[in-house]
Amino acid sequence: MNPQKMSVRRVAVVGGARIPFARSDGPYATASNQQMLTAALDGLVERYGLQEPGAVGEFAAGAVLKHSRDFNLARETVLGSRLHPATPAYDIQQACGTGLQAVIAAANKIALGQTESAVAGGADTASDAPLGVNDTLRRILLQARRAKSLGGRVKALAKVRPAHLVPDIPRNAEPRTGLSMGEHAAVTARAWGIGREAQDELAAASHQRLAAAYERGFFQDLVIPFRGLARDQNLRPGSTAEKLAALKPVFGLGHPHPTMTAGNSTPLTDGAATVLLASEEWVRERGLEPLAYLTAYETAAVDFVGGDVAGGEDGLLMAPAYAVPRMLERAGLGLADFDLVEIHEAFASQVLATLAAWEKRGLGTVDRARLNVAGSSLATGHPFAATGARIVATLAKLLAERDAPARGLISICAAGGQGVTAILERV
Repeated sequence: MNPQKMSVRRVAVVGGARIPFARSDGPYATASNQQMLTAALDGLVERYGLQEPGAVGEFAAGAVLKHSRDFNLARETVLGSRLHPATPAYDIQQACGTGLQAVIAAANKIALGQTESAVAGGADTASDAPLGVNDTLRRILLQARRAKSLGGRVKALAKVRPAHLVPDIPRNAEPRTGLSMGEHAAVTARAWGIGREAQDELAAASHQRLAAAYERGFFQDLVIPFRGLARDQNLRPGSTAEKLAALKPVFGLGHPHPTMTAGNSTPLTDGAATVLLASEEWVRERGLEPLAYLTAYETAAVDFVGGDVAGGEDGLLMAPAYAVPRMLERAGLGLADFDLVEIHEAFASQVLATLAAWEKRGLGTVDRARLNVAGSSLATGHPFAATGARIVATLAKLLAERDAPARGLISICAAGGQGVTAILERV
């Protein structure tokens, strides 16, 4: 080990590319994680001329809903893309934080001088979700495989019953509690007193801001058309709080006055996103201009089973309420030091609860004019592993547009009671 202190380099966010996000069982119903991720990666390769050997040091990406065929998703994506086949790749998975965690993993290697450039990202399809073999049937099939004779195999297979042919379908529920993410969010919404009107207003603003960003051409160099889509399919430009108020609640129905609807919750979505990271030397040699720099990041987790769940502090999606204060303390910053704030909108209630928790912890308030200014997950949709890369690329470009020193905060909640957060800076 070198006794000299290793220098840490700045990591530039160069750009991003993603396909439009689609509602599940829609235009991408037959598209695999690999096909979607390859399309996003190819868009990035083409835009930045990354075809030659060694142009990219590595590719880090992942998916949450993975088939057995996706066991080496990142590497197989490279082999099917325009990126040079000698580019190493590896998979990462941290639920909804996967995309941002992939960015962090790649950035760390650049910062330590282990590589000059990397691509990070993720993909997920709720349409092409893996179906598992009924566990009893699986055990019977394994028993038949282990049998030493034809008679033994027949004896084992004779145990199969019609009920065993029903597949195991992935559930949007936490294994430890049996509650869906929406039901967990409803518990947190009640604990923090998050009302229906505030949720609908936030959801409507997300759609309106995303629509405005598309109209002014903001996504022209970030979104790659795919399978007939050029814009995020979930986008509803005419959304208003009044229209959303007409929708019936779908979560928390076992309690008085439920507030969470399909309109203020993120729909199941298919899509993929990538982001290009590099050292300043790599960027300079190619005559490119960094959009922003990734300067800090923090992860956290909460005890959403035995912690202060009823009080709202340790709700399933509340880990950013712990990660962000730690990150800001380490960086010597407060919320007032950020020009832009990007909070992943799993649910409008979760965004509002996170803001309330930050305020309770003394971080101050976030001016809504600085929050998710180009729309976020309620409007774009949320292909689990793709969201982090989408947010990083979007925020970096928003900061670059300001043409002045600026700083942005990223906060992403994730299943399993986890949170991944980061800071981008334009200097």
